[in-house]
Amino acid sequence: MSAAFTCLKIEDRGAARVVTIDRPEVLNAINAAVIAELTGAVEEAAGDPTVGGLVITGGGSKSFIAGADIAAMSTMSPEEARTFAGRGHALGEMLSALAKPVIAAVNGFALGGGCELALACDFVYASENARFGQPEVKLGVIPGFGGTQRLLRRVGAAMALELCMRGNIIDAAEALRIGLCNRVLPQAELVDAAVAVIVEIAAHGPLAVASAKEMIHRGADLPLPDANIREIEAFAGLFTTSDQREGMAAFLGKRRAAFKGA
Repeated sequence: MSAAFTCLKIEDRGAARVVTIDRPEVLNAINAAVIAELTGAVEEAAGDPTVGGLVITGGGSKSFIAGADIAAMSTMSPEEARTFAGRGHALGEMLSALAKPVIAAVNGFALGGGCELALACDFVYASENARFGQPEVKLGVIPGFGGTQRLLRRVGAAMALELCMRGNIIDAAEALRIGLCNRVLPQAELVDAAVAVIVEIAAHGPLAVASAKEMIHRGADLPLPDANIREIEAFAGLFTTSDQREGMAAFLGKRRAAFKGA
C-alpha cells in the first residue's frame, strides 16, 4: 500500500483488505477527507492483484458511520453541497464498479451517509447492535450520496419511501427482514465473517466474479430482455479465457483450479 491515510486504518488479512473508518471522536462521520481517503483506498485495491476484495467497517463498537459531518455541512453553499454530493456519488459508483467484492461490515450506527455507503457495497453484514436509517429530512434535506436510489433498488419503493420520508431508524433484525442487509452476526464475529467470505470469493475465477457483479449491477436498470442479451454475451466472452478452460479442466480432473485472471 502506497497511500498514507489519516482517517482510515488498512489491514490485509489474506486476500481480504479491511478498511476501517477511524474517527471515533465523531462516531466515524463522513466528511470530504473521509471521502477522499476512501476513494484512494478503492483505487489502490483496484490496482493491487493481491487484494481479492474489501471489507469496509467502522472503528470502535458504537458506529459504522453515524452520518455525514453536520458541522461541516451546515455552512455549505448550494454549489459546495453539489460538489460534496457528487464526490459521495462518485465513491459509490467506484465501489459498484470495482471488479472485486465489497462487504460493508456494519458495527453500530449506519445513518445518512453511512447507510448510503453500506448500500453502495455488494453485501451488507450487520452486527446485532447495528442501526440503519436515512434521517436527512429531519435536517431539512434528503440523502445526497445515492440513498434514495440505492435504497429503492435494495428494498423497494414502499420501504424506501417510509425510511426516507419518516427518517426513522431501524434495527438489524428489521434491516434483515426488508433486505437491507444480508446477515446479522454477533459483533465479535462480524469482521471475521466478512473476511472469510472475501477469501472464499477470491478463490473463484476473478474474471467470472467481476462479470457476475457487473451483470447484476448493470442489468438491474435494463429491461429484462436487454439484460438477458448482455448476460449471454458475457457468458460467451468468458469462454475466450484461460480461466474458463482451467476451471472446467480442474472440475473434471477433481482438483482445485489455479485461476490466473486471464
